[in-house]
Amino acid sequence: MQKLGRAFIVILLFAVAFSPSAHALTMRQLKDIPNLTPEQLAHQFADFEFKFHAEVQDHDVFLRTKSGDCDDFATVAAEVLAGKGYTPRMIAVRMKGETHVICYVEETQSYLDYNTRKDQSPLVPCSPDITVIAKKVAASFGRDWVATYEFTYSEGEKVKRLVNNIIPNTPARLDKESNIAAAGTKTKSKSPKSKSN
Repeated sequence: MQKLGRAFIVILLFAVAFSPSAHALTMRQLKDIPNLTPEQLAHQFADFEFKFHAEVQDHDVFLRTKSGDCDDFATVAAEVLAGKGYTPRMIAVRMKGETHVICYVEETQSYLDYNTRKDQSPLVPCSPDITVIAKKVAASFGRDWVATYEFTYSEGEKVKRLVNNIIPNTPARLDKESNIAAAGTKTKSKSPKSKSN
């Protein structure tokens, strides 16, 4: 009986040690990784599975279960990278029947996308202009974008806040931007990425 009890404990410890959540990082551990770059951060999520959630999951739940969606990934990435001295921007891109969220990193002129987390080079190079980001994100889905916006997220309050107005993809706006670009004038973007997770 005693041998059976020990064998059960050994099997249980083995199962716990090799379960997916056994090697999962916590937010605290992610934040404590020295000199963590956006690319290194993205690689931490390479073995995560896509699972849609209507709301943003608690960060540590997302990390422990290694399962979530683009909102979960972008909000974790933004919080961790902000603590490392980067300037992240969370941008949502609405397409017909779908919305996708990315984390743009000003310093790298690229964005982190949950859909590219398994790629050898997971950063997607892109201009910081929100409409350019929206177009690139939508193109990765083979679609056009309907609207885009930039937001912040408070993990403690579980609240998303709009940074600026929602930018619609309208012909009038596109014509105006084309005329400005043709005149050689740069416009500064103020907010708002692409693919099924």
